[in-house]
Amino acid sequence: MKDKALLFINGDAPKSLPNSENYGLIACTDGAFHYLKRMEFPLDKLDFISGDFDSHSGSDEDMYQEKFILTLDQDKTDFHKALEIILEKGFSEIDVFGGSGGEQDHFLGNLTVAYTFKDLMGIKFYDEFSEYYFIPNHFKLEGAKNRMISLYPFPSVNNITTKGLNWPLTNENLSITSRIGTRNFAVEDEVSIEYESGDVLLFVGISEIEYPTIY
Repeated sequence: MKDKALLFINGDAPKSLPNSENYGLIACTDGAFHYLKRMEFPLDKLDFISGDFDSHSGSDEDMYQEKFILTLDQDKTDFHKALEIILEKGFSEIDVFGGSGGEQDHFLGNLTVAYTFKDLMGIKFYDEFSEYYFIPNHFKLEGAKNRMISLYPFPSVNNITTKGLNWPLTNENLSITSRIGTRNFAVEDEVSIEYESGDVLLFVGISEIEYPTIY
């Protein structure tokens, strides 16, 4: 039984599509349906298409109308409502594509939704630059050497210690209003991160880097 779900949402379309065979459930929001169609994703593999269908264009979607789940609650985003459906279907690990790019308020909203669900689901975003997700208080990352590592406090994190990074942290505090930990990079294959309280959004670069900078 494949216990991970795949969800496409309406940000920038991925440059390449993941292997759909790795997932037990595949879904998209109504806006993402259009780029999946353009990319010739096998739409029959979608388990559901959710949203308010304000971007519905007619005949193409009508072919898959039996997969529609209408979600009209305007107090929640389409991403939020899709996660609720996936959780109800018994999946707690989700890979998300299309979470970044496009209008930046959508991107920030997607991060806030992921924060809301972080204790219920393991949500991992992917884009052309990195994968990013919230991490627990004790975390290890394998295969990290020469990859960009950014630690983003959400909104703050206390007593954070890292090992395996070029610029390590030792019992330090980060906050979006003072100091953040972006644009670091791994010098070891294993990176460990521990912190006492708060929340950390971890960004891991997809490609190896040669001349890193830190801000």
